[in-house]
Amino acid sequence: MATVTLNGTPVNVGGHFPRVGEPAHSFLLVDAQLQDVPLSRFVGRRKVLAVIPSIDAAIGLTIARRLEGMAELFDNTVVLVISVDTPYALARTLSLENLRRVQLLCTLRGRDFHKDYGVMITDVPLSGLMATALIVLDVDDTVLHAELVNDINSEPDFDEAAKLLLPPPMPKTEVE
Repeated sequence: MATVTLNGTPVNVGGHFPRVGEPAHSFLLVDAQLQDVPLSRFVGRRKVLAVIPSIDAAIGLTIARRLEGMAELFDNTVVLVISVDTPYALARTLSLENLRRVQLLCTLRGRDFHKDYGVMITDVPLSGLMATALIVLDVDDTVLHAELVNDINSEPDFDEAAKLLLPPPMPKTEVE
């Protein structure tokens, strides 16, 4: 069991948080149109999994907006923002925020995700929500980056994840 904080107060988190080099656990999540979305839908693409407590929490919306702005920079990559919200809350947020590059998903029919990805908050009154995390998978669903954020209301290290997803810089050519 891991411990994170919420504004300085310790919060226990259960499950197995993935480690770099491990294969990602399969999942079945739900989108804003109530459609099932398995991990296998994204075969051959890299994945960014941004786990948030709620899209209605300030930190959840901040992370979704930040990734929306970054997503177009990542080739062959799908960006998934995952919460416990209802599909109706996801649809509302997609519409109000004009999010087009990130996919908002929920654990409506995928409650195993909480344990399988080690983000399951076990302490009352927050039990049932998920801790904030950022996980990057390669095209074969191997974990490239995994960060369980120390404080639930803090942003993950986007720069570390981006280093893995951005194309390498062009080599300098010398002018003669």
